[in-house]
Amino acid sequence: MQLQLPARQSGCSARRRGHVARSFGLRPAHGQFMKASPVRRVVVQVATATAEQVEVKQAGSFDFNQYMVDRATLVNKALDEAVPQKYPDTLYESMRYSLLAGGKRVRPALCLAACELVGGDVRAALPAACAMEMVHTMSLIHDDLPSMDNDDFRRGRPTNHKVFGEDIAILSGDALLTFAFEHIARATHGVSADRVLRVIIELGRASGAEGLVAGQVVDIQSEDKAVGLDVLKYIHVHKTAALLEASVVCGAILGGADEATVEKLRKYSLNIGLAFQVIDDILDVTATTEQLGKTAAKDLAVNKTTYPKLLGLEKSKEVADQLIQEAIQQLDGFDKAKAAPLVALAKYIGYRQN
Repeated sequence: MQLQLPARQSGCSARRRGHVARSFGLRPAHGQFMKASPVRRVVVQVATATAEQVEVKQAGSFDFNQYMVDRATLVNKALDEAVPQKYPDTLYESMRYSLLAGGKRVRPALCLAACELVGGDVRAALPAACAMEMVHTMSLIHDDLPSMDNDDFRRGRPTNHKVFGEDIAILSGDALLTFAFEHIARATHGVSADRVLRVIIELGRASGAEGLVAGQVVDIQSEDKAVGLDVLKYIHVHKTAALLEASVVCGAILGGADEATVEKLRKYSLNIGLAFQVIDDILDVTATTEQLGKTAAKDLAVNKTTYPKLLGLEKSKEVADQLIQEAIQQLDGFDKAKAAPLVALAKYIGYRQN
């Protein structure tokens, strides 16, 4: 599927149009702090979809569910160690409350899988994989704020600002964002400084004014307005796909991939990133709050333009399916066993139930 995105005012290259995002709390807010105990328990949430759709076992050798459990366990342990409970207690409790709240760890899994695909050592990409989850968690904390999407539930429990107040939620999100870059710089070993710098640049673009923030701004400005497909694609590509793109691209860079391989995987990630948000739009209409772990039908409540609203449910499903197929095509030519995780992750994204 050829993406036709609106022209960028910044004059940035077409390559960078494939960036996505989640959201930012841009101004201070105050709320009542409710004491929460330090979050020490690491929860592993397994990505779920039907076995037929994801092809959980490929050629009897690749078990997708077990792969995701193993990767989530690895990442959760690393996150728990990277962000320990310490003073100021409230700040770190808030950071850990959301960072260690479970989740499928799709972005870290993509980062690690891309690194291994190109022959890299997973240990080289683990700090970046954790950083992707830190930025993603920041985006969820800020996205849920009353000044943004105003949501009360995330991952099946009260959102961060409902527990710690808006002021602490904003600050803990800020802390996770900045620490993500510090963690990459401090904890990445066995990789050239040039490649680490490229990773920091990629993540900076994905999480800032060329990615997450840009998508969130246009999303906010488009509420309760009739917008076309080009604007909707812009929002999705920047607000959601950008961090998924950075996850894959950074993993490939840290694994030692050449530029041609990086760009091939960039195309893969752009397609799965857009498909991810199309499916999100569909699930907002078809799934329950219990299934999603967050409030369902939020888009409808604020009269937000979505793929189902513009194209209908069936056409939206066709769009997502085409994007997933085109993503998988980018993996042609790679070793099939090494590509199996990225193939399965693409199918999971396209057929997920939550």
